Formats: sequence, structure tokens, C-alpha cells
Amino acid sequence: MPRRSQRNVGVIGLGIIGTRVMDNLRRKGFDVFVWNRSPRTVPNFVGEPAEVAEMCDYVQIFVSDDDALLDIVQQISPALAPRHIVLAHPTVAPDSMRAAADIVERRGARFVEAPFTGSKIGAEKGELVYYVAGDEVALREARPVLEASAREIIEIDEIGQATAIKVATNIITAATVQAAAEALALVQNSGVSLEKFIAAMQSNASNSGVLSLKLPKMIEGNFEPHFSIKHMLKDMQIATRLGLLNHVELSVTTAARDRLLEQMQRGYGDEDFSAVARKYLHEIPPAGQEEADLELFEQPRQVEQPAIPPEIHAPVAAALNNEVESAKVEMSPPAPEPVESEAMPKIEVLGSPAEIATEAEKEKPDLQSESAATPEITMPAEPEEAADVMPSHRGFFDRLLRRGS
Repeated sequence: MPRRSQRNVGVIGLGIIGTRVMDNLRRKGFDVFVWNRSPRTVPNFVGEPAEVAEMCDYVQIFVSDDDALLDIVQQISPALAPRHIVLAHPTVAPDSMRAAADIVERRGARFVEAPFTGSKIGAEKGELVYYVAGDEVALREARPVLEASAREIIEIDEIGQATAIKVATNIITAATVQAAAEALALVQNSGVSLEKFIAAMQSNASNSGVLSLKLPKMIEGNFEPHFSIKHMLKDMQIATRLGLLNHVELSVTTAARDRLLEQMQRGYGDEDFSAVARKYLHEIPPAGQEEADLELFEQPRQVEQPAIPPEIHAPVAAALNNEVESAKVEMSPPAPEPVESEAMPKIEVLGSPAEIATEAEKEKPDLQSESAATPEITMPAEPEEAADVMPSHRGFFDRLLRRGS
């Protein structure tokens, strides 16, 4: 077995990002040991995640979602010791990140939360931007490992907060591409060349790196995955849950999520998230996927065209749902308490319908003494005045109430 040293770095998950991070680490002189759910023909590929921890002091985890992150840290947990620093890179719910940190730290090891931005091109050039949180000493020790694939490392505060930053930045990215797709539709339906729109955007104040990258590919119908629909949808679902828990209305986020979900349900989940343009543009040709077998992150399982990507870890989901239900109860007005009236007497039935009719007949006024002329027609009183409309019937009802009391 190769000798362990502090220059050994483990990479778990060889998707689009993990593979390129591995390459950058090796170019910077690190010895890299790797594991992936589906075997890869790369040097130092080991049999299971725990072996990566046995061989390395630093372990970088590039998996796709909450369940996968928690599963990996559970698998490497028996091999962890105080010498280890585990760096978690997926975008997950903040509670999942904290749960993963707890598993690692119970073994005496240290945990660094490190979601990133930059996607495929950034990883290829070693220009990812990491948002990191964790123990200050651990961050300092892990910095050379991160710098092998980073353009910038931005320190946040507590674990869970770096993930909140990453989710927030992805809201802007998803909303920007959604707005661009709608703008392209408006231009196309006005009979204007889409290329002229791109030229106009180059000098526009609202232009951005995202638009410069995505707009040309959107009008070509080139949706080769740099960041897939299913991963961006997962992030927007995390964002909408966080909004609900914090009583924040995220209407733009919700709209972007719904458009991503539509494309996911149509079977485009593995395409780049800019494929939301399919809804708006005419005659977009199907695009070949150069890396169809290579995910952005390593997938925990194969699922045939899921309608919705895997949700967050079940215990975390249950906790979130409980918090949501509690929030709903707190926001709902209290139900009115029943009011009992002491003045309402208990009423008993006098007897048969015939007896009641006979009693009522005795109380009827003598109509024979009235004039035979056409009676004057008057409008009925309001309900609260009904007691004054038929005073001659009051005696019968008074006796009826007295017998019930």
C-alpha cells in the first residue's frame, strides 16, 4: 500500500468538477487518491471511500446532493482521525452540511464547508471560487489544497452559511438565464435577429459573465452540460424551502424553479440549465452531449428520468417539514372559541304535530272582525325586528319556552 503523507489528497466523486480538480492537484504536485461510484481508469483509484481517508489527510467530496454527502461521510467516518480535514463541496441544505460536519467532528477530525462557483470551465482552468466556512486553523491548513483549483477563496463564518451564500448566488444565475430566455423569445417574435440582440447586450449595463457565456449557446441550441438542469433545479428547491422557513417570498426564484421543473419533466434534466430556452425559442435543434456519461458531480444512484431530482436527506427533510408546519400554524389566525349563551333555554317538544297545531290555532287572531277590504301590503321587517311583527303569537312561544326551562 502506498505510504501516507500530508501531500496526499483524496477526491471522492469524479464528475465534471471532481475530475478536473484531480488533474489540477496532480499538476501542483499532490499525490491524489480517488474513488467514484462507477469505476474510472485513472491512477490511484481505490476500492472504497474509507480507503481514501486511510491514505490521505485531506479528503475533498464532490457529490451531487444531501443524501450522497451524508452517505459518504458515514462511510469514511471509521477511518477518520484528528489528522484529517474533510472538505465538502456540494450545494446542499444548510442543515445537511451541519449534519455532515457533526459526523466528521465526532471522530475528532475537522470539517470545512466549501461550495464553489465556476462550473466546468472554472474547474478546467483551476479558477473555481470557493465559499468556505469552518474552524480557522482547519481553513488555514486546507488552503493550499483549495488553491490548486481556485481563483479565489472567500471565507464566510459558521458552517451552513457558506451554503446559504452559494444558494443565493445560484438564484441570481438561474433568474438571469430565465430572463434571457424570455428576452430572446420577445426579440425573435418581433422579427429581429437574435445575433443583433447579443451584440446589443455586449455594451449593456445588465450584461454579465453568465450572459456572455450562455446567450450564444442558447441561440445555437447548444446545451452541453456545464451545470445541469437537475442540479440547478435541486438548488432552487433548496432556496424556496429556505425562503418558506424564513417567511421570505421568493417569487422570481419560484418562477425559475418551475421552468426548470418543466424541462426536467420533458426529459432534459441532463442538459445545461440554459435549456430553459427550449420553452421560448423556435426550432431549437437537439444538441449532442460531449460528456453525456460524465455528471457535474458523481451520482449516488441511477434513476430513470425522475420527475424531480433526489430531495434532501430524509431526517433533514422531516425536520424542515416540521418547521414549515409550525410556521404555518403561527401565521394562521386562531380559530374562534365557541360561545355559550346562558340565556338560551332548553326547549322540549310539546307533543305531536297535531297538538302543536291546535295550540297555535288558539292563539290566532279573530280575522272575522277585520274588514273584508283588501289588506294593506307591508314590507317584512328585518330579522332582528321579527319579534314585533306577530305580537299575537308571543303568548304561545312564551309558554313553549317556559315549559322547556
